[in-house]
Amino acid sequence: MIELTAIQKEQLKEKRISQETLQKQISRFVNGFPTVKLKKAATVGDGIVRIPESEIKEYVDFYESKREQLDILKFVPASGAATRMFKFLHEFLQEYDASVESINSFINRKNARDLFTFFVGIEKFPFYDAVINSLKKDVDNWQSLTDRDKKERFVRKMLFKDGFNFSAMPKGLVPFHSYGDHKVTAFEEHLHEASGYAATRNVACLHFTIAPAYQNHFVKEFNRIEEAVEAKTGKNYEISFSYQKPSTDTIAVDMQDQPIVDKDGKLFFRPAGHGALLENLNDQDADIIFIKNIDNVTVSTMDEDVSVYKKMLAGVLLKLQEKAFAYLNELQKNSVDHGAFDEMEQFISDQLLRRLPRDYHKYTKQYKREALIEALNRPLRVCGMVKNEGEPGGGPFWVTNEFGQSSLQIVESAQVDSDDYRQRKIAANCTHFNPVDLVCGVRDFQGNKFDLSQFRDLETGFITHKSRMGHELKAQELPGLWNGAMAHWNTIFVEVPLITFNPVKTVNDLLKPAHQA
Repeated sequence: MIELTAIQKEQLKEKRISQETLQKQISRFVNGFPTVKLKKAATVGDGIVRIPESEIKEYVDFYESKREQLDILKFVPASGAATRMFKFLHEFLQEYDASVESINSFINRKNARDLFTFFVGIEKFPFYDAVINSLKKDVDNWQSLTDRDKKERFVRKMLFKDGFNFSAMPKGLVPFHSYGDHKVTAFEEHLHEASGYAATRNVACLHFTIAPAYQNHFVKEFNRIEEAVEAKTGKNYEISFSYQKPSTDTIAVDMQDQPIVDKDGKLFFRPAGHGALLENLNDQDADIIFIKNIDNVTVSTMDEDVSVYKKMLAGVLLKLQEKAFAYLNELQKNSVDHGAFDEMEQFISDQLLRRLPRDYHKYTKQYKREALIEALNRPLRVCGMVKNEGEPGGGPFWVTNEFGQSSLQIVESAQVDSDDYRQRKIAANCTHFNPVDLVCGVRDFQGNKFDLSQFRDLETGFITHKSRMGHELKAQELPGLWNGAMAHWNTIFVEVPLITFNPVKTVNDLLKPAHQA
């Protein structure tokens, strides 16, 4: 147990982190997290459902038939800064010396393909005109500047504080798309998209998790565009925001697993990754919650196609939920015949793809009833899965727990034992990828909210290596929101087409067709 100073005790009190929690976090650095035990990759027909083209409309129509009776929310993790989008541009500014070589020479010497793509497509970026016009106002002799000088100034103007400061902005407030003179941020595109599938009773409700410093920026942007968006979509909007809670922050340690202490004597804590957002999600109150990352949007011409698959996923969820709720209501009765038990067991096994306890067949009727209730009465998520195109990130797998039971999970590469050849081989066989395209049912059969914290697996966190002021440190992330934080939900994977997945990880992604109007 570490000895805490009065300053540190007060710090923990302010952050609402107990000393016991702090000690557990430090112990995690010493002992590590157990790696996930992969059984096999989930594939179409074995963990991933492929809905025939002829049946998509049936699920869409089912969702539409229920939609007006439901409270619906779109939940968008949006706290990430845009810094990583411009990583290669920062490297260019740090390493390029105009007095020594041309930009083309630099590109060839460094094999800087990203930089080449950026400059050859520069006029297609939605912010191009604004940056150029600003430069022309600032620089009297703009036309007489060399090409290399213009390009370098353009990059500085768009990235830094004396210009547009995109590098320090939240990704959601960077212009993503251009419709003539109208430039649209990712934040605005989420509003337009939500009108197609997440609105009910003429209102679209969206919740964004953001960094506290930027709430005023988001509110200002919403106030600027609200009237125009409502006029175009015919919907009213209710927007809310929240932040990662300080109580979810985790301690950082040095390479000897000793807590890092700042100059002011306080412990150094870091945000614990998107798993911390489980608390924000748990605070929401809706029948259906769509979850989608801030950078996964398209130009408006593709919104209708995207909406079809969102509605399809919601239809799958509602059909399964309707059946599960009917069974749970039946199980409240004292007399349930064996035939009904058989039907429920089949539904759990074949439709929910959930495994009942290994010795279930030995149970008495009362214990079987309890096991069925436990299997059915939990949050439900339907997750879109796209074909693996080599994108970094998590994938769908069958995972075995310490009791030998298997379940469907979204697993990140950091959770896999990279020293185990068999585990690496299973991971390499993953046919699909998690685009973060979830539809969640978070109320039980009696309409009560689940406490989502009861359905996470705290053993599935991560330890990562970071640097701070030139020193290496270890950081700890909570179980990811769609990984261990939802480990004990009922989980359905459904194949969706690649058109639903158009993330902007680097600025050059804005040059792809999905982002060009």
